[in-house]
Amino acid sequence: MSIGDSAELEGHLSLSDRLKVFKASQFDPDAYLLSKCHAMTEKVSSLCLRFTLYEIRHVCSHLLELRKASAEEMRKSVYANYTAFIRTSKEISVLEGELLSMRNLLSTQAALVHGLAEGIILDSLSTGPEDSEEEDISDVENTKLTKTEKWFVEFLDNLDVLLTEKRVEEAMAALAEGEQLAKEAKSKQTLSSDALLKLKSALSVLRQKLVDQLADATCQPFTQGSELRSAVLTIKNLGDGTRAHTLLLNSHQQRLHRGMQSLRPSSTSYGGAFTSALSQLVFSTIAQAASDSLAVFGEEPAYSSELVTWAIKQTEVFAVLLKRHVLALSAAAGGLRVATECIQICLGHCSLLEARGLALSPVLLRLFRPSVQLAFSANLKRIEQSSAALAAADDWVLTYASVGARPFSSTSSLNNASTSQPKLSSSAHRFNSMVQEFLEDVGPLESLQLDGPALEGVLQVFNSYVNLLINALPGSMENEENLEGSGGKIVRMAENESQQMALLANASLLADELLPRSAMKLLPLSQSNRVEATPKRASDRQSRLPEQREWKRKLQRSVDRLRDSFCRQHALDLIFTEDGDIRLNAQIYISLDGNSEEPEWFPSPIFQELFLKLTRIASIATDMFVGRERFATILLMRLTETVILWLSDDQSFWEQIEQGPMPLGPLGLQQFYLDMEFVIIFSSQGRYLSRNLQQVIKNIIERAIDAVTATGIDPYSVLPEDDWFAEVAQIAIKMLSGKANFSNMDRDVTSPTASISAKSISSECRVIDISLHFPFNLFHKLVNRPSETGASDSESSSN
Repeated sequence: MSIGDSAELEGHLSLSDRLKVFKASQFDPDAYLLSKCHAMTEKVSSLCLRFTLYEIRHVCSHLLELRKASAEEMRKSVYANYTAFIRTSKEISVLEGELLSMRNLLSTQAALVHGLAEGIILDSLSTGPEDSEEEDISDVENTKLTKTEKWFVEFLDNLDVLLTEKRVEEAMAALAEGEQLAKEAKSKQTLSSDALLKLKSALSVLRQKLVDQLADATCQPFTQGSELRSAVLTIKNLGDGTRAHTLLLNSHQQRLHRGMQSLRPSSTSYGGAFTSALSQLVFSTIAQAASDSLAVFGEEPAYSSELVTWAIKQTEVFAVLLKRHVLALSAAAGGLRVATECIQICLGHCSLLEARGLALSPVLLRLFRPSVQLAFSANLKRIEQSSAALAAADDWVLTYASVGARPFSSTSSLNNASTSQPKLSSSAHRFNSMVQEFLEDVGPLESLQLDGPALEGVLQVFNSYVNLLINALPGSMENEENLEGSGGKIVRMAENESQQMALLANASLLADELLPRSAMKLLPLSQSNRVEATPKRASDRQSRLPEQREWKRKLQRSVDRLRDSFCRQHALDLIFTEDGDIRLNAQIYISLDGNSEEPEWFPSPIFQELFLKLTRIASIATDMFVGRERFATILLMRLTETVILWLSDDQSFWEQIEQGPMPLGPLGLQQFYLDMEFVIIFSSQGRYLSRNLQQVIKNIIERAIDAVTATGIDPYSVLPEDDWFAEVAQIAIKMLSGKANFSNMDRDVTSPTASISAKSISSECRVIDISLHFPFNLFHKLVNRPSETGASDSESSSN
């Protein structure tokens, strides 16, 4: 029989039978001990093969996985049957106790195996039966759980119950107690290394389970306010601050999305109300999230950075939603006011977050800018199209704005309302009103920095409107070009001088006063307040700003284009006949020396017409340009210069004078000199004689004198004194203006730009018959040459 068989047989014997071997007389202690050692060695070897340390760890790992799976299954079914869950939980606790006992047993066996492997052998064994019985009893007691291990089982059981019942504070206290025990056990070595490892692993699993449970709670709609902050703070205290902050932001984001979903279906029409409700929802949610983050996490940079990133993302989502439902539609229709109101509402709510360190305004402005620019362009296009449509039906009669129309300026007081109301034609009134509305809508968008583009846009539409006014001038050389450039827009013609002057009044009043005052709405508030104090000086104050001063110069250049077109058209009407023949030609002067009779000294018909036209225009300007006499003066100056410059630059005229078959003679030179002196006299009396005009007239007179000198005649010997020309010009001015009174030749003649009380001479009067005014013989005595009548006795008229 082998040793193993004998050992197995002995295992089935009773205690008394097993003790008989020691009572036998042939008992050999050494042989018995040796046989037992061999049996124990074989048994230990067998156990080593079956239970290695690796397998033990594998079994433990497998048991932990089963425990996690059971915990997940327990969480899912806990609400289904709470009683069953408690019962199952207790059974699991019992099972865990048994597993712990098994593990302790296996640990003991493993320790024994390691001890035997190192050659630790018992030196001696007690031979008394009492000692053997005590040893056997000790082995049985070792199989029981220690007091610490029993507490550990109960602790895990209790902690599971607390987690199941969501008693967070008690669970946190239990975890703290367990961690404290683990520290003490490690320092005092009251637990084995394996037991301590198991305790730490269990605490980690339970801590993670508590974190997951709290995370699920933060995702619930009913978790808000202090409850949310408490849950997040607990997760942070459990050591997962990053996840806690993300859960906090996600909770607010879900709340925000639920609010958006509930808001959208109730909004049948999108506009200010929808924008206000949505903006308040978004930014109040961001503000609450920032407040909760600060309360729980303080000002730690990592969490603050995540909060800012999250807030920017929510702002972008809000901006996209608002652009889709509000701004896109209004921008396409040119509704700049709707876009302005929406942006103001959003920026108002957004500014409240700046105190919390969240500057989201740049994000909003960056996202809203394309929509605002689209509405901006559409609004300018609408102004341009509306102006063109109104110009096609405008009668070009200046009137005050109709009742109920927009006032001249929002800064005007009621006392000055009647005096500051402008007189414009219907299309100009509407143009001014639309520009005011446009600038009022752009003004609040100061943060978008649209003041520069707004002024450029107003300049663009004003240029377009001036082109329409130029097209309204009959016979303008720019009509065909402007019609091609304006897409074939039809404009009603200004047929008479009064209507044509109304075109100039429209453009000048808009450029000099109305548009600059409207542009004041783009100034900062402090400057606008100063403007309100003295509205009459608004344009002067605005011109101090470099950018707007340059803008005003551009407006004025557009008005200059219209004025030049006006002067060119009227100059051409004087110079050319309806058939296209030139009325201002050299034959007027060359033919005088071919007549046998001395001519009747009076300005040439074309310069008489020039004087009459200027007189009519000055009379009209007196009513139209009240308070803007400078513009009327410049207009008369430019018209006079246009005629004289054409004469100066007419090559055919001077070729006939200087190189023609019939040279210019003394009489022709005298008539030419008289015409030029006549122009100087009435321009000087009208206060629109410019230095340029004086110089040009001086140059062409010298050129005419040189032409006569070239024929061998001394021009100064045949020309009368300068006083003679001045007297004839003064008489002509009084006769043409219907104020001839020869009893007082020195009386001043009223300026054409001043108030003209006499009736204007009819526009059909092209050639003046001298004999209709007074007998020629009297006129001849008054204007005869000084060499024949004694010019020294005649009185010279003042210039």
